[in-house]
This record gives sequence, structure tokens and C-alpha cells, in this order.
Amino acid sequence: MQKMNVESFNLDHTKVKAPYVRLVGVTEGSNGDKVYKYDIRFKQPNKEHMVMDALHSIEHLMAENIRNHMDNVLDIGPMGCQTGFYLAVLNNDSYEDVLEALEKTLKDVLEATEVPACNEVQCGWAANHSLEGAQEIARDMLSKRDEWHEVF
Repeated sequence: MQKMNVESFNLDHTKVKAPYVRLVGVTEGSNGDKVYKYDIRFKQPNKEHMVMDALHSIEHLMAENIRNHMDNVLDIGPMGCQTGFYLAVLNNDSYEDVLEALEKTLKDVLEATEVPACNEVQCGWAANHSLEGAQEIARDMLSKRDEWHEVF
């Protein structure tokens, strides 16, 4: 297989075993700062996916809440394939910190009574949300917490 520029395009998606959390790469800036990028895979590639309204809601919930549990989160965003998220963290190389923050964030999702920024002023498609769907995704991911470190 030809080596691609995008790291995940070089990953054999038929061999991974979701759910998992894996470090994708580290980028070092000119001043020594480092960005750690993680693949947080919720669903088994090419076998299952998150439905869009639930994915949209868990995106809002995680983006808002993960910053309460971990400093230096740059971004958390969904994969186009709807199987997971990418998390970018600045200057924190602790895999355990990421797992702990993710676990706490997913527990926040289960306790949520509404989706943050779920309105036309703060969201580009406010009608496309499902708190219940987001909570189902979170519940499923948390039930497999002991598997998150196993990629293959």
C-alpha cells in the first residue's frame, strides 16, 4: 500500500478493534511546544458508526466538558467516517491523563440534561441533535473502558 500523507489513511482499518484510544502522532513547534494527537475510536470501522444527530450532540458535550478535566485541549472533533474523534492536546504527553479526562467527560455526558450551544445562534445545524443518542454512545464507550488501550 502506498504511504499516504494522512496518518489514519496508513492505518489498516480492518485490523483495529474498537473502542480504543491511541496516540496518532506528536508535532513539535519551532519553540518546543508539542501537540499530541489522539484517535478516539468509538465504533468498529466499516461495521458500525454513530448516527449524525447523536454524534453532533456528543461532539458538543465533549468539546465543552473535556476542558473541565484536562488543560491545554486544543480541539476535539469528529471523524468524517462517524466512528470516532480526534483529540489534540498541547504539551501533555500523559496517555493516562487523556484516558482519565475522556472517562470523566463521558460521565458528564451521562449526567447532562441538555446539549450545550444547541441553538441557532451558537450552532450551524441546531435542529440536528439527540441528547439521548449521545448518552447511548457514551454509555457504550464507558462500558468498555478496560479495552481502550487495546488497538489491535
